[in-house]
Amino acid sequence: MRPMRQFGKNQAGFTLVEIAIVLVIIGLLLGGILKGQEMITQAKIKNIVNDMNGMSAAIYSYQDRYRALPGDELDATTKSRWGATVGYGGDGNGVFCTGTCASPVPAYNAIPVGPDTATEPQKFWLHLRLSGFVPGPTTGAAAVQQPSNAVNGMLGVQTTGLGFTSNIICSSNLPDKVAIAVDTQVDDGNGTTGGVRGMLQTQPNESVGTTATGYQETGTNQYLLCKNL
Repeated sequence: MRPMRQFGKNQAGFTLVEIAIVLVIIGLLLGGILKGQEMITQAKIKNIVNDMNGMSAAIYSYQDRYRALPGDELDATTKSRWGATVGYGGDGNGVFCTGTCASPVPAYNAIPVGPDTATEPQKFWLHLRLSGFVPGPTTGAAAVQQPSNAVNGMLGVQTTGLGFTSNIICSSNLPDKVAIAVDTQVDDGNGTTGGVRGMLQTQPNESVGTTATGYQETGTNQYLLCKNL
């Protein structure tokens, strides 16, 4: 009788070289994934910074051409440079309507209805689009709709907030890592001081509060950033 073959006696396992090759491949894959994620984050940071710089440039260019603040320009109603402009103008007081022209105070995240009934922070976008300083529609509710930033947040302007007493530009829904990097690149990296300040959000596109908050990088926090003009 032929003797029974012992189970596994002739089976070959992985060699140390094969195991090393597999580990190297896994390492390369993980490194590529992490590098790709970092590149995406850096692109978001760059876009947010460019948004802030671009908005500032558009405001200064509008003021240089028309000697008025976009959204607040009083003459936009009476002048016919854009055709039918009834209701398109602001009150001309140099801020985004924090006085008797509106109650409550118009905010960067106000829901648009239409150009004739829009608040000054919404007419801000209408004036910049009509004058060609930013792209976008010039008729209907879309003409006063605030654009989105690189993280599906909202870009906008208002007067005062987060300790500022000036006109400010704001960008919402920023992941903690992005918010910290933007503040560090543009200002002092401190969410409670300087020309860029932050506020921890408890909901998407949250309204600007009166007090700024410091940053905490948890991986889940989102911040509203505002920059003074």
